[in-house]
Amino acid sequence: MNIKIAHDARPQARTLLFAALLTVVLWFIPFADILTYPFRIFVTFIHEGGHALAALLTGNSVQSLSVALNASGETYTTQGGIFSQMFVSSAGYLGAMAYGALLLVLIRRAVAARLVLLGSAAYILALTFLYGLLNPVRYGIVPSLFTIVAGVTLALALGGAARYAGARVATFLVSFLAVQSVLNALFDLKTVVFLSSPFAANVHTDATNMASATGVPSLFWALLWAGLAFMILSVAMRAYAVSRRAPRQPDLPFEEPSEV
Repeated sequence: MNIKIAHDARPQARTLLFAALLTVVLWFIPFADILTYPFRIFVTFIHEGGHALAALLTGNSVQSLSVALNASGETYTTQGGIFSQMFVSSAGYLGAMAYGALLLVLIRRAVAARLVLLGSAAYILALTFLYGLLNPVRYGIVPSLFTIVAGVTLALALGGAARYAGARVATFLVSFLAVQSVLNALFDLKTVVFLSSPFAANVHTDATNMASATGVPSLFWALLWAGLAFMILSVAMRAYAVSRRAPRQPDLPFEEPSEV
C-alpha cells in the first residue's frame, strides 16, 4: 500500500500515528489492557451494531444485542434468505473496520471532533436501549445488565468528552477510537481465521454462520473478510492522505508551524 501523504495531511497523520503507537505500546505494558478495556467494549458495540443494522437493511428484525464482560458479543435477529444471512454475518467485522475507516475520513475532512463524539454517543445509546433493553423485553429475553450499564456509561463518557474536553483532546480521542476500531477488527479477523482452520477447536463464529448458510468452509469466509477489511483500510488511508482545499483542521494537537 504505497501512499504519499500530502503536506496538509501531515498534522493529522502525526496525530493518528501517535494514537497508533500509544495503542501498540499499551499492548506490551502489563495490566495496561485495563486502560484500553472501555475502547474494546466500544468496538464490540460497533461490531454487534453492524449485525443489527444489516438485519434491518435486509428486512429482518433484531431481537436482542448483548455485550459481555469479556468483550464478546451476541446479536439475535430473524433469519431471511441466504443473501440476508450472508450480509448480516459479514457486517460485524467489516462494520467495525468501516466505522474506523469512517472516523479516519471524518478527521481528515475537518468534521468537528465533538460532532463525531456526539454521533458515536448517540449511536451507542440507541443500540443499548433499542436492542439491549426494549426489544429483549418485547421478545421475552432477559436483558443483559452489563450491556445496559456499559452502553450508558460509554454514551455518557463520549458525550461528556464532546461537551467538556478541549478541541485537541477531542480530536485525539476520535483518532484513538479510529485506531482501536481498525486494529481490533484486524486482530479479531486474525483470530477468526485461526479458529476456522481445520486444526482449531470447534468454536462458533460469524464465519461458522456463513458456512452454515452457504455450505462453503468458514476459513474461506474468514480470509475473504480479512481481504475486504484491508481493502476498506486502503481506501480510507488513501482518502486520508490526499490533499484537500479546505483549511487545515484547527484542533489538532500536533499542528505544523506556519511557513514564513
